Amino acid sequence: LSPVRSVAGMAARILHRLRHALAGDGAREEAAQGPAEAEDCPESSELEDDTEGLSTRLSGTLSFSGHEEQGDGDDDEDGEDEERGEELPGEGAGTEDGGRWRDGQGWPWERWCPLTAASVPAEWGPAGRRGGGGGGLLARQLQELWRRSRSSLAPQRLLFEVSSASVVSERSSKYVLYTIYLIRSGRSDKAPAAITRRYSDFERLNRRLRGRFGCDMAGVAFPRKRLRRNFTAETIAKRSRAFEQFLSHLHSIAEIRRSAEFLEFFLLQELRAAQRLTCTGLYREALAAWANAARLQERLGACHSGRFLVTLAGLAVCHQELEQLGEAHGCCEQALQLLAAQDKHPLLAPFLQAHVHLAWKVGKDKRHSEARLQELQDAGLPPQPPSLKECLIKEALD
Repeated sequence: LSPVRSVAGMAARILHRLRHALAGDGAREEAAQGPAEAEDCPESSELEDDTEGLSTRLSGTLSFSGHEEQGDGDDDEDGEDEERGEELPGEGAGTEDGGRWRDGQGWPWERWCPLTAASVPAEWGPAGRRGGGGGGLLARQLQELWRRSRSSLAPQRLLFEVSSASVVSERSSKYVLYTIYLIRSGRSDKAPAAITRRYSDFERLNRRLRGRFGCDMAGVAFPRKRLRRNFTAETIAKRSRAFEQFLSHLHSIAEIRRSAEFLEFFLLQELRAAQRLTCTGLYREALAAWANAARLQERLGACHSGRFLVTLAGLAVCHQELEQLGEAHGCCEQALQLLAAQDKHPLLAPFLQAHVHLAWKVGKDKRHSEARLQELQDAGLPPQPPSLKECLIKEALD
């Protein structure tokens, strides 16, 4: 066979092993390790120094998301990960760094191919050459295979970044509060979606997901607990990086990222806080909270749920109370587009009523909403349905 065919065959085999590794590593690890032991430790705890809660699979499985993570715990002193854009592996000659192959741009070999060094034939060597001239050809083959597999390996590109962590002391407790940004890869987010969570929130999510998605969660690492040195800078930095990998790994699994447990982790606390601020009349603060909740749902692909309609209701009410009538009208129009095929949703009549009122205020066409509202009233709707604000206050967020 010619060298070109040999290289193409090798690249195809590497991709084949990559796909099988993604599908089978979790099950093999679970079988080898046995069932995980439950831990009943208070939140005042630290990571196990041997694992640091980092998933060894992530060095390869999530490299295509644009947020590069290393599985061997190379943390910076300040605990922040280095961000890299989404690039292709270089075609030039590579170097060997600490026993790990890196190409001409300094990218670890494992990030582009989650196989051990033993999986690569010895004749290729750490320099990626066969007979002194195959390195560039292999890189080009991997580039092409990566392009073809990109859509299947990364259906959504979302980065999870722990931007800060602060120690909070209350009356009888002390804990670390982590601020997590959700950032779309390859785009400039002027106002990134953000949440604040403590270790117990992550632990609850991990426990719920393992109870429902045991097989999928087998290869997902989670930072463990101990009873000492839990508030040191080193522990907080390691745990921050582990949480980034934990969320990224969860988001890479389609069944999990669409699950109620995963979405509630990001949304429920934010929606409840926004609702409380609205009920107390703090409309400017509530508007910021509703807007953040809307960004979260947009990033997570949850803009067609009932909670998004509640979010639009909150935005419309706060904009209207702050005399931002054009923005309030736009929120009502967006909600009515989502409710176009629904005639019995409890928020339909309140949105129609608010849209008619706001359209009259800003000089927009309101005839379609008036006609639809009249149809609902002819079908038995009370003449005075509850307002959007009344519905928002009474909405049970659970």
